[in-house]
Amino acid sequence: MKRTFYIVLTTAGLLLSSCVSGDFVSLSGLSSDNFRTMVDQKKTRLYRLQNAAGIEVCITNYGARVVSVMTPDRDGQQQDIVCGFDNISDYRRYRQNFGSVVGRYIGRILGAKFAIDGTVYNLQASGGGHCSHGGYPGFADRVWTVKKSNRRCLQLLYASPDGENGFPGNLTLSVTYRLTDDNELSILYEAETDKPTVLNPSNHSFFNLSGKLSRNVLDEALWVDADSIAEYDADKCVTGRLLSVKGTPFDFTSTRRIGDRIDETDRQLAVTKGYDHTWKINRLNDKLHRAALITDKESGRTMEVHTTEPGIHLYTANGHNGKLKGKQGIAYPHRNAICFETMHFADSPNKPQFPTTLLRPGVKFRSETVFKFGVAE
Repeated sequence: MKRTFYIVLTTAGLLLSSCVSGDFVSLSGLSSDNFRTMVDQKKTRLYRLQNAAGIEVCITNYGARVVSVMTPDRDGQQQDIVCGFDNISDYRRYRQNFGSVVGRYIGRILGAKFAIDGTVYNLQASGGGHCSHGGYPGFADRVWTVKKSNRRCLQLLYASPDGENGFPGNLTLSVTYRLTDDNELSILYEAETDKPTVLNPSNHSFFNLSGKLSRNVLDEALWVDADSIAEYDADKCVTGRLLSVKGTPFDFTSTRRIGDRIDETDRQLAVTKGYDHTWKINRLNDKLHRAALITDKESGRTMEVHTTEPGIHLYTANGHNGKLKGKQGIAYPHRNAICFETMHFADSPNKPQFPTTLLRPGVKFRSETVFKFGVAE
């Protein structure tokens, strides 16, 4: 099984090098002091990546999460384009997935169980009797070990014990973030297990390319290289069927505004009150594929999403309602962001028609996704 999350990085298990978690105030106004605490008797810190173009990415080892991404608009003005909090306490208090690595399995595993080689594994069940996002606490709630840290690369490691939230196997997952001079934020996942298990991690950053996190993203233009989506039933459970996007509000094969058809009468939209679905990417192989492009016409900012994953889950922050306040006290209103969760499909362990998420001992898991930032001409 091969996957790739492009934050450009190459190898796992490297020794810790020049750590950049010392005291600093980021370009976005984050104070590293607000991330220096202890969780589960482990230290949490804030780290930052910077490149020659002036892009800055801040990441904390609590949940291996992206906290801020500062990128320039067409006039060179730097703004933060991701939602989040400015301290660890709020991340713990509100249990939002802002910027985190979600695992072991992003999305739902229906009935909170699956079987491997005839053995049934019962998982931690949440709302509706399903296992969602790997259960709680999941990877987003863990303090990750820093293996490598410098101004271009941050490599984090989490060892998930056999039986954690019901998942089999001692799993070791390495996540490497790298920022390149080509303005690519790459995320590389590598993992190994000592028992057959399933694995489907993803990054859960909420993007708003305008840099104005207090307004919605409905005017941003989106293109997605996908001809179908995974169907939901009325309870938001995947059926195992794929639906063609042609002629529906889910058709972004030609670039158009996110808000153009988001409120149309449509059975799938009625389930989720907006976009919250997995698109099947038109990939021909397991190499990096350009899956999506989003553009904010006012600022000129663009972001391409390249991935080796078979799907991309788009979520338009339908659950935000203006009550939750993030960095700089900004209230996050309805649909103020969009997530690009590159992933395998929900409930794949119980849906043999979907690409497999099975990982066996002796096989190295690898997944790569790249977020490439730019400015439209």
